[in-house]
Amino acid sequence: MTARISSVRRHTAETQIDIELNLDGSGESRIEIGIPFLEHMLDQFRKHGCFDIDLRATGDLEVDDHHTVEDTGITLGQAFAKALGDKKGIRRYGHAYVPLDEALSRVVVDFSGRPGLDYHVRYPRARIGEFDVDLIHEFFQGFVNHAQATLHIDNMRGDNSHHIAETVFKAFARACRMAVEPDPRMAAGLPSTKGVL
Repeated sequence: MTARISSVRRHTAETQIDIELNLDGSGESRIEIGIPFLEHMLDQFRKHGCFDIDLRATGDLEVDDHHTVEDTGITLGQAFAKALGDKKGIRRYGHAYVPLDEALSRVVVDFSGRPGLDYHVRYPRARIGEFDVDLIHEFFQGFVNHAQATLHIDNMRGDNSHHIAETVFKAFARACRMAVEPDPRMAAGLPSTKGVL
């Protein structure tokens, strides 16, 4: 399988984002977004997914974190789509359950070519530090729309908002890692009876 590496530049009037992604990395990263909690979550994502990510983002944080969080999800989704190419030989589907103390979350992903998000996460608090937890949904919506993936996220239990969010991002990482892995039995074929993803 050829190297699955992509670079995406997304510059708008609200945000300027540059990302380099290696799906077959070892979890190396440089993530600079200006939103410490999102940086922490993406650090979990690259580590548990074994993805190399170089991500630099600046945005209108003086207005709100919303644009930067959503556009980071969009750009990461674009990078996945570009790195996956025609998707030949991948597993396509991935799933993971991840606990952290009292919290437990499940994520299931399908790089189907059809964007869809089914998100069932309730947080006991509206904010984790200064971070608005509603923006996590916006991040994942941006990702699925541009990665052309179907994503189911379920928090099954948890009392601590930080723990809940962390289990979601770690499970997302593990599910993506499984889905994009080469499937030796699929060889160069597409994991679809339609012949296209």
